[in-house]
Amino acid sequence: MLDREGFRPNVGIVLLNARNEVFWGKRLRTHSWQFPQGGIKHGETPEQAMLRELHEEVGLHPEHVEILARTRDWLRYEVPDHFIRKDARGHYRGQKQIWFLLRLTGRDSDMNLRATDHPEFDAWRWNDYWVPLDVVIEFKRGVYEMALTELARFLPRLNHHSRYLRAGMRGHRHEDAPQAPGGPLAAEPRSSEQPAAD
Repeated sequence: MLDREGFRPNVGIVLLNARNEVFWGKRLRTHSWQFPQGGIKHGETPEQAMLRELHEEVGLHPEHVEILARTRDWLRYEVPDHFIRKDARGHYRGQKQIWFLLRLTGRDSDMNLRATDHPEFDAWRWNDYWVPLDVVIEFKRGVYEMALTELARFLPRLNHHSRYLRAGMRGHRHEDAPQAPGGPLAAEPRSSEQPAAD
């Protein structure tokens, strides 16, 4: 199913764990790594296609994930001629994609790269959100960068580490930390989210 410009509708999936690391899959029998992605079938919405591809490529079901965001518009990449079947050259140009940002609510063990008899990946790992684009096939790199940039503002905030640090500092302030003039309360910075007293 191609649009008038020769682009096939497609979805891309950025799957996060609790540390905001992303699922990074190694394509079957290659040295290329990529996000899960796949075509939108006739009659499917982008979300329906995303959930189908998520199961086919990663083995997850809708109850294993939470949808956090999606890209606003189609992101396009062109496929070089030598990657296109000869019978498709001349009318197929590449992919146009809607990208989804998901959070894993299940466990790592819920994932199964052999959920179907045509697996896409033979290995996977958790990777930093800003994936190394040099291991992505060259013609997809621009779309990856655009998708990650657009979706980055929807990343869940990870506050637990600094909260524990602050709690630890408060617990030891009277013993270890030098006191500001006026005592401990004078040293507390005022939160920018709370209105200042008149």
